[in-house]
Amino acid sequence: MPRAVTLIRSASLSDVAEYAYAATAPADARLIFLAGSCPLADDGSTVAVGDYAGQAARCVENLRTALADAGASLQDVISTRVLVASARQEDLVASWQVVRDAFGDHDVPSTLMGVTVLGYHDQLVEIEAVAAVLD
Repeated sequence: MPRAVTLIRSASLSDVAEYAYAATAPADARLIFLAGSCPLADDGSTVAVGDYAGQAARCVENLRTALADAGASLQDVISTRVLVASARQEDLVASWQVVRDAFGDHDVPSTLMGVTVLGYHDQLVEIEAVAAVLD
C-alpha cells in the first residue's frame, strides 16, 4: 500500500539528529491528529511509575492502538512531539530512545521537550503525533 508521508532529510543540516528534518503529505491525504498518548493502563492507572523508558513504551503502545483505530500505523505518522516531565537531559534521552526505536527507519520529524508537569498522577511521558493516510 502506498504511504502518504514523505520524509525529507537535509544535506545542509547536521546529521546528528536521529530524525528527518521535515515531512510532507499530498493534498488528498487524510490527516489524523492524535491526542497526547499517555502511559495509562486499560483501567486508567499510570503504568511504570518513576520509569521514563517504561512510560515511553506504554505511550508508544497506546499510540499504536489509537493509530490503528483511525486506520493508520506508526509508518503513517508525519510528526511527533515527546513531552517528558523532567529537567534532566538523561531522562529525556531515555524516553526518546524508546520512541526512536519504535519508529525504526521511519524517523519522522520530532521535538523532544522537558516540561514541568503532565496531566495524570505520576505521569512522566506523553507523545503527541500527527499522521497522514491515503484512503
